[in-house]
Amino acid sequence: MDQQVKEWQARAEQLKALNLKQIEGPLGELDAHLTLRSYIVGYSLTDADTTVWKTLRDNRVAHAYIKQGVMVNLTRWFKFIEDTNPSFTLPQHPAKAAKSNNEETQNKDEGGSYDIGLQDTSKGVITRFPPEPSGYLHIGHAKAALLNDYFAHKKYDGTLILRFDDTNPIKEKQEFQDSIVEDLALMGITADKTTYTSDYFQELYEYCVQIIKSGHAYADDTEQQIMREQRMDGIPSKRREAKVDESLAHFEEMKAGTEEGKRWFIRAKISVDDPNKALRDPVIYRCSPEKHHRTGDRWKIYPTYDFCCPIVDSIEGITHALRTTEYNDRDAQYQWMLKALNLRPVYNWNFSRLSFVRTLLSKRKLTKFVETGVVWGWDDPRMPTVRGIRRRGMTIPALQEFILKQGPSKNIVNQDWHAFWATNKKYIDPIAPRYTAVVTKDMVHCTVKGANASPSHEEKELHAKNKELGTKKVFYSSSIVVDQVDAQSFEQDEEITLMNWGNAYVRGKATSTTGTESGSQLVTSLELELNLTGDVKTTKKKITWLSQDQDLVPVQLVDFDYLITKDKLGDDDNVDDFITPQSEFRTEAVADCNVAALPQDKIIQFDRKGFFRIDQPFLKGQPAVMFQIPTGKGK
Repeated sequence: MDQQVKEWQARAEQLKALNLKQIEGPLGELDAHLTLRSYIVGYSLTDADTTVWKTLRDNRVAHAYIKQGVMVNLTRWFKFIEDTNPSFTLPQHPAKAAKSNNEETQNKDEGGSYDIGLQDTSKGVITRFPPEPSGYLHIGHAKAALLNDYFAHKKYDGTLILRFDDTNPIKEKQEFQDSIVEDLALMGITADKTTYTSDYFQELYEYCVQIIKSGHAYADDTEQQIMREQRMDGIPSKRREAKVDESLAHFEEMKAGTEEGKRWFIRAKISVDDPNKALRDPVIYRCSPEKHHRTGDRWKIYPTYDFCCPIVDSIEGITHALRTTEYNDRDAQYQWMLKALNLRPVYNWNFSRLSFVRTLLSKRKLTKFVETGVVWGWDDPRMPTVRGIRRRGMTIPALQEFILKQGPSKNIVNQDWHAFWATNKKYIDPIAPRYTAVVTKDMVHCTVKGANASPSHEEKELHAKNKELGTKKVFYSSSIVVDQVDAQSFEQDEEITLMNWGNAYVRGKATSTTGTESGSQLVTSLELELNLTGDVKTTKKKITWLSQDQDLVPVQLVDFDYLITKDKLGDDDNVDDFITPQSEFRTEAVADCNVAALPQDKIIQFDRKGFFRIDQPFLKGQPAVMFQIPTGKGK
């Protein structure tokens, strides 16, 4: 890969000439290379992208040419690199440079400003992304990961640590850990270092002993429900003034995993009745004898997130702990832990959590959806997981752009999915090849007068605006099929356009005596008369069709609805009461013969039906399964 990067850095020299004729050839080669690619080399930003992008941006001739959109792939890549790397310095022309010397240059991405700086960055920036390996990453995690990556690698040229917060053996699995690594790689995020909270279990145990000895923590065996009520009401535990030796003895029982030890917790001794309830003596250690997926049965005690997070952050040299605003009340607790243990300070920096209408991001609730069969699994296209939305058809560049455009704002907004999918459409529309499908149910057989006596075919472009995608075979014959909904709209002798063929008159329309669900009669057959000299601009109806004289491919077109029926669930709402009764809709159809060769994951467009991602390719005897990709219109 390093050799490929060097090759493209060298080729960037060919793009410096201020003469369009000289650079048009190299630009064309780059455009062809970028077909279906988000980056020049590999699956994340490299020096190849950086060098080529800056070379083109510095060249006023090349930049003006790219903005014309003549080379679709090049234009898409150029804008993507620009949008996802707002820290790139733009060239300044002399007249503007003088002015900007007296103005602070603002680094803004459309929709979100990244000019909100972190505190005290003069000595470097080290951030961390600390997921718990108890589920798959969802879009909320994606925002946290991308922001940590942005501040560490783009804005401040610092360090990003991926730390697995593996302190709950009951919920954690190696499967989830592996999936997190894969999903981060897909998003173009590469951590400089990967660590595990479990690597610090010995140090965390020692810090707990230290905080007990200093009188800042105590052992408690109050029942959980009573403890919860006492914390809410500001009532001290009966164990709060226990002697240090007693608390240490109970902690050792916990460490041994005895029946007696299972009854006890360790609580930080912060406050009984502080208005900030997060400071009311939170639990910092618990006994859990279950086997840990990394450390086995060595440990029977595990620290809570609120205890281990500030400690490990300090140990690993984290300078800024970026967290969502839901942690606002717990920031004081975080800082109290550092001071109580005399640890190196760490800044807290909060940003708003990414939320969407009619969407749950609670890992507990999403797990329930998986375990109860509401969805197929964590990668179900209805799930807000990274894998789920990718399976639905979201591209990684679009995901990156959407999240980075939100900016690191602290304002909490319940996002609509429309903008999310509209962003995606910008990326797939220029590169999705066009095919044809007709719904099988009640499809209408047509006889076409004026067609050649024997079937024929021609090569047609897969995309009218992107010739680089190649061609497809379009078959013509006197026997074709069209959608029932189109056939019902035709009037006697109306002139229509058969897309990729030409105009035709509707000369006959047979209907059945049985009505459709809407109450109108079914069209059973049509007679059409070709008028290939007709003007396609004058017809109101331009329809898709398929010749029956080809190997039509059976396909299932699958669309989805939201999993819940309410925009935002309240604290007292029962999730089960708001599950959408039916959120999966399958339509049987047939597609043109070209679809038979399409591979899994391919994104295409069926003319007049929308964009689809191929989830299961066509196999003899089994239809291709295609998931409809939202485009920001409708649901």
